[in-house]
Amino acid sequence: MNSTTRKFIFHDLQTVEGYIDPPDALVFLSLLQGQQGRALDGGIAEIGVFYGRSYYLFRKICGPDAKLLAIDLFDIGKTSDGVSLQYSRFLENGRRLGLEVDENLIVKGDSTKLTATEIREKIGEVRFFSIDGGHMLQHVAADSRLAMDSLAKHGVVAFDDTFNPAWPEVTVGVADFLRERGSEFSAFCMTKYKTYVCRREFHEFYYGMIADAPDLTAFDHVETEFLGSRVARLHNPISRRMVYELMVRSGMSAFSERVYR
Repeated sequence: MNSTTRKFIFHDLQTVEGYIDPPDALVFLSLLQGQQGRALDGGIAEIGVFYGRSYYLFRKICGPDAKLLAIDLFDIGKTSDGVSLQYSRFLENGRRLGLEVDENLIVKGDSTKLTATEIREKIGEVRFFSIDGGHMLQHVAADSRLAMDSLAKHGVVAFDDTFNPAWPEVTVGVADFLRERGSEFSAFCMTKYKTYVCRREFHEFYYGMIADAPDLTAFDHVETEFLGSRVARLHNPISRRMVYELMVRSGMSAFSERVYR
Protein backbone atom coordinates (compact mmCIF):
# COMPACT_ATOMS: atom_id res chain seq x y z
CA MET A 1 0.00 0.00 0.00
CA ASN A 2 1.13 3.56 -0.70
CA SER A 3 0.72 5.24 2.69
CA THR A 4 1.38 8.71 1.27
CA THR A 5 -1.36 8.40 -1.33
CA ARG A 6 -3.79 6.91 1.20
CA LYS A 7 -3.11 9.83 3.55
CA PHE A 8 -3.82 12.18 0.65
CA ILE A 9 -7.12 10.40 -0.10
CA PHE A 10 -8.38 10.40 3.47
CA HIS A 11 -7.12 13.80 4.54
CA ASP A 12 -5.97 16.31 1.92
CA LEU A 13 -8.48 15.31 -0.76
CA GLN A 14 -11.39 15.76 1.62
CA THR A 15 -10.61 19.49 1.76
CA VAL A 16 -11.67 19.79 -1.90
CA GLU A 17 -15.41 20.08 -2.41
CA GLY A 18 -16.64 17.18 -4.52
CA TYR A 19 -18.26 13.80 -4.69
CA ILE A 20 -15.67 11.03 -4.96
CA ASP A 21 -15.69 9.19 -1.65
CA PRO A 22 -12.87 7.02 -0.24
CA PRO A 23 -14.19 3.69 -1.63
CA ASP A 24 -14.10 4.92 -5.23
CA ALA A 25 -10.87 6.82 -4.63
CA LEU A 26 -9.34 3.50 -3.59
CA VAL A 27 -10.73 1.81 -6.71
CA PHE A 28 -9.19 4.57 -8.85
CA LEU A 29 -5.90 4.05 -7.02
CA SER A 30 -6.00 0.28 -7.49
CA LEU A 31 -6.81 0.44 -11.20
CA LEU A 32 -4.39 3.22 -12.08
CA GLN A 33 -1.50 1.69 -10.16
CA GLY A 34 -2.39 -1.71 -11.58
CA GLN A 35 -2.16 -0.29 -15.10
CA GLN A 36 1.10 1.49 -14.36
CA GLY A 37 2.62 -1.64 -12.89
CA ARG A 38 1.91 -3.48 -16.12
CA ALA A 39 3.06 -0.65 -18.43
CA LEU A 40 -0.48 -0.07 -19.74
CA ASP A 41 0.01 3.50 -20.87
CA GLY A 42 -2.34 6.23 -22.00
CA GLY A 43 -3.86 9.54 -21.06
CA ILE A 44 -6.46 10.27 -18.38
CA ALA A 45 -9.71 12.06 -19.28
CA GLU A 46 -12.37 13.43 -16.98
CA ILE A 47 -15.76 14.88 -17.84
CA GLY A 48 -17.15 16.85 -14.90
CA VAL A 49 -14.41 18.48 -12.85
CA PHE A 50 -16.40 20.55 -10.33
CA TYR A 51 -13.70 21.88 -7.96
CA GLY A 52 -11.11 19.22 -8.75
CA ARG A 53 -11.44 16.41 -6.22
CA SER A 54 -11.11 13.66 -8.85
CA TYR A 55 -8.66 15.71 -10.92
CA TYR A 56 -6.20 16.09 -8.05
CA LEU A 57 -6.59 12.44 -7.16
CA PHE A 58 -5.55 11.56 -10.71
CA ARG A 59 -2.63 13.98 -10.47
CA LYS A 60 -1.48 12.60 -7.13
CA ILE A 61 -1.58 8.98 -8.32
CA CYS A 62 -0.19 9.46 -11.82
CA GLY A 63 2.35 12.20 -11.21
CA PRO A 64 3.09 15.60 -12.78
CA ASP A 65 4.01 14.20 -16.20
CA ALA A 66 0.72 12.37 -16.79
CA LYS A 67 -1.42 13.73 -19.61
CA LEU A 68 -4.62 14.62 -17.78
CA LEU A 69 -7.50 16.17 -19.72
CA ALA A 70 -10.24 17.91 -17.72
CA ILE A 71 -13.54 18.85 -19.36
CA ASP A 72 -16.16 21.03 -17.67
CA LEU A 73 -18.43 23.96 -18.43
CA PHE A 74 -16.88 25.83 -15.47
CA ASP A 75 -20.01 27.95 -15.31
CA ILE A 76 -20.65 27.92 -11.54
CA GLY A 77 -20.53 31.41 -10.09
CA LYS A 78 -19.69 33.23 -13.30
CA THR A 79 -19.31 36.98 -12.77
CA SER A 80 -20.69 39.67 -15.06
CA ASP A 81 -17.29 40.11 -16.69
CA GLY A 82 -17.11 36.38 -17.55
CA VAL A 83 -14.75 35.24 -14.80
CA SER A 84 -15.53 31.73 -13.55
CA LEU A 85 -15.35 31.53 -9.77
CA GLN A 86 -15.51 27.75 -10.12
CA TYR A 87 -12.40 27.71 -12.29
CA SER A 88 -10.57 30.10 -9.95
CA ARG A 89 -11.31 27.88 -6.96
CA PHE A 90 -10.28 24.79 -8.96
CA LEU A 91 -6.87 26.35 -9.64
CA GLU A 92 -6.54 27.54 -6.05
CA ASN A 93 -7.13 23.99 -4.80
CA GLY A 94 -4.21 22.82 -6.91
CA ARG A 95 -1.91 25.52 -5.53
CA ARG A 96 -2.95 24.69 -1.98
CA LEU A 97 -2.33 20.97 -2.49
CA GLY A 98 0.95 21.54 -4.31
CA LEU A 99 -0.30 19.78 -7.45
CA GLU A 100 0.18 21.22 -10.91
CA VAL A 101 -2.53 22.00 -13.44
CA ASP A 102 -1.71 21.93 -17.14
CA GLU A 103 -4.09 24.63 -18.34
CA ASN A 104 -3.44 23.60 -21.94
CA LEU A 105 -5.31 20.39 -21.11
CA ILE A 106 -8.37 22.08 -19.61
CA VAL A 107 -11.43 22.20 -21.88
CA LYS A 108 -14.00 24.79 -20.83
CA GLY A 109 -17.03 23.70 -22.73
CA ASP A 110 -19.71 21.15 -23.51
CA SER A 111 -18.35 17.61 -23.67
CA THR A 112 -21.07 16.58 -26.11
CA LYS A 113 -19.50 18.88 -28.70
CA LEU A 114 -16.05 17.29 -28.44
CA THR A 115 -14.75 14.57 -30.73
CA ALA A 116 -12.57 11.59 -29.93
CA THR A 117 -10.04 12.88 -32.44
CA GLU A 118 -9.67 16.11 -30.45
CA ILE A 119 -9.09 14.13 -27.27
CA ARG A 120 -6.50 11.84 -28.86
CA GLU A 121 -4.70 14.86 -30.33
CA LYS A 122 -4.35 16.30 -26.82
CA ILE A 123 -3.48 13.23 -24.72
CA GLY A 124 -3.30 10.21 -27.02
CA GLU A 125 -5.43 7.15 -26.38
CA VAL A 126 -7.10 7.13 -22.99
CA ARG A 127 -6.39 4.47 -20.37
CA PHE A 128 -8.87 5.82 -17.78
CA PHE A 129 -11.96 7.86 -18.66
CA SER A 130 -14.15 9.24 -15.87
CA ILE A 131 -17.68 10.32 -16.85
CA ASP A 132 -19.49 12.63 -14.43
CA GLY A 133 -20.91 15.27 -16.74
CA GLY A 134 -24.51 15.97 -17.71
CA HIS A 135 -26.89 13.49 -16.11
CA MET A 136 -29.59 13.39 -18.76
CA LEU A 137 -29.84 10.51 -21.20
CA GLN A 138 -28.49 12.47 -24.17
CA HIS A 139 -25.43 13.52 -22.16
CA VAL A 140 -24.63 9.99 -21.02
CA ALA A 141 -25.09 8.64 -24.55
CA ALA A 142 -22.78 11.27 -26.05
CA ASP A 143 -20.14 10.97 -23.34
CA SER A 144 -20.08 7.17 -23.50
CA ARG A 145 -19.56 7.29 -27.28
CA LEU A 146 -16.77 9.82 -26.80
CA ALA A 147 -15.08 7.59 -24.24
CA MET A 148 -15.47 4.47 -26.37
CA ASP A 149 -13.97 6.14 -29.44
CA SER A 150 -10.97 7.60 -27.60
CA LEU A 151 -10.23 4.63 -25.31
CA ALA A 152 -7.05 2.61 -25.51
CA LYS A 153 -7.55 -1.12 -26.01
CA HIS A 154 -6.84 -1.67 -22.32
CA GLY A 155 -8.78 1.40 -21.17
CA VAL A 156 -11.34 1.68 -18.37
CA VAL A 157 -14.46 3.86 -18.20
CA ALA A 158 -15.90 4.91 -14.81
CA PHE A 159 -19.55 6.02 -14.93
CA ASP A 160 -20.65 8.12 -11.96
CA ASP A 161 -24.10 8.13 -10.32
CA THR A 162 -25.24 4.82 -11.78
CA PHE A 163 -28.21 3.50 -9.80
CA ASN A 164 -28.59 6.85 -8.04
CA PRO A 165 -32.38 7.40 -7.78
CA ALA A 166 -31.82 11.15 -8.06
CA TRP A 167 -30.50 10.67 -11.63
CA PRO A 168 -32.42 7.75 -13.19
CA GLU A 169 -31.43 8.59 -16.77
CA VAL A 170 -27.77 7.89 -15.96
CA THR A 171 -28.71 4.30 -15.17
CA VAL A 172 -30.68 4.04 -18.41
CA GLY A 173 -27.80 5.52 -20.41
CA VAL A 174 -25.20 3.14 -18.98
CA ALA A 175 -27.50 0.14 -19.48
CA ASP A 176 -28.21 1.22 -23.07
CA PHE A 177 -24.49 1.55 -23.75
CA LEU A 178 -23.74 -1.93 -22.38
CA ARG A 179 -26.66 -3.53 -24.21
CA GLU A 180 -25.80 -1.88 -27.52
CA ARG A 181 -22.06 -2.54 -27.15
CA GLY A 182 -22.26 -5.78 -25.19
CA SER A 183 -20.13 -7.63 -27.71
CA GLU A 184 -17.31 -5.13 -27.07
CA PHE A 185 -17.71 -3.82 -23.51
CA SER A 186 -18.68 -5.21 -20.13
CA ALA A 187 -18.88 -4.03 -16.53
CA PHE A 188 -16.39 -5.58 -14.12
CA CYS A 189 -16.87 -3.60 -10.88
CA MET A 190 -19.59 -1.65 -9.08
CA THR A 191 -19.63 0.50 -5.97
CA LYS A 192 -22.43 2.45 -4.34
CA TYR A 193 -21.90 5.30 -6.78
CA LYS A 194 -19.96 4.10 -9.83
CA THR A 195 -19.87 1.38 -12.49
CA TYR A 196 -16.54 0.42 -14.07
CA VAL A 197 -16.42 -0.84 -17.66
CA CYS A 198 -13.73 -2.21 -19.98
CA ARG A 199 -13.44 -4.08 -23.25
CA ARG A 200 -14.52 -7.69 -22.99
CA GLU A 201 -11.08 -9.10 -23.69
CA PHE A 202 -9.83 -7.32 -20.54
CA HIS A 203 -12.79 -8.22 -18.33
CA GLU A 204 -11.12 -11.04 -16.38
CA PHE A 205 -7.92 -9.02 -16.15
CA TYR A 206 -9.61 -6.09 -14.41
CA TYR A 207 -11.98 -8.29 -12.42
CA GLY A 208 -8.92 -10.05 -11.02
CA MET A 209 -7.16 -6.74 -10.40
CA ILE A 210 -10.06 -5.61 -8.21
CA ALA A 211 -10.15 -8.97 -6.40
CA ASP A 212 -6.42 -8.87 -5.62
CA ALA A 213 -6.01 -5.16 -4.85
CA PRO A 214 -4.51 -4.70 -1.37
CA ASP A 215 -6.25 -1.35 -0.93
CA LEU A 216 -9.69 -2.96 -1.40
CA THR A 217 -9.46 -5.73 1.19
CA ALA A 218 -11.63 -3.75 3.63
CA PHE A 219 -14.67 -4.22 1.38
CA ASP A 220 -16.89 -7.25 0.96
CA HIS A 221 -16.46 -8.46 -2.63
CA VAL A 222 -19.87 -9.70 -3.70
CA GLU A 223 -20.07 -11.38 -7.10
CA THR A 224 -23.09 -10.35 -9.10
CA GLU A 225 -24.27 -10.38 -12.72
CA PHE A 226 -24.98 -7.31 -14.82
CA LEU A 227 -26.10 -7.55 -18.43
CA GLY A 228 -24.29 -10.82 -19.02
CA SER A 229 -21.05 -10.01 -17.20
CA ARG A 230 -19.62 -11.09 -13.88
CA VAL A 231 -19.19 -8.02 -11.70
CA ALA A 232 -17.41 -7.48 -8.39
CA ARG A 233 -19.70 -5.37 -6.23
CA LEU A 234 -17.73 -3.71 -3.46
CA HIS A 235 -19.99 -3.52 -0.43
CA ASN A 236 -19.25 -0.74 2.05
CA PRO A 237 -21.42 -1.38 5.14
CA ILE A 238 -23.41 1.55 6.47
CA SER A 239 -21.79 1.06 9.89
CA ARG A 240 -18.36 1.79 8.40
CA ARG A 241 -19.67 4.78 6.47
CA MET A 242 -21.20 6.19 9.66
CA VAL A 243 -17.97 5.77 11.64
CA TYR A 244 -15.99 7.41 8.83
CA GLU A 245 -18.38 10.38 8.57
CA LEU A 246 -18.38 10.81 12.34
CA MET A 247 -14.58 10.92 12.42
CA VAL A 248 -14.41 13.44 9.58
CA ARG A 249 -17.04 15.71 11.11
CA SER A 250 -15.33 15.49 14.50
CA GLY A 251 -12.07 16.78 13.05
CA MET A 252 -10.40 13.36 13.08
CA SER A 253 -9.97 12.99 9.33
CA ALA A 254 -6.25 12.32 9.82
CA PHE A 255 -7.19 9.03 11.51
CA SER A 256 -10.19 8.13 9.32
CA GLU A 257 -7.99 6.02 6.98
CA ARG A 258 -7.94 3.33 9.67
CA VAL A 259 -11.64 2.66 9.07
CA TYR A 260 -10.81 1.33 5.59
CA ARG A 261 -7.91 -0.97 6.44
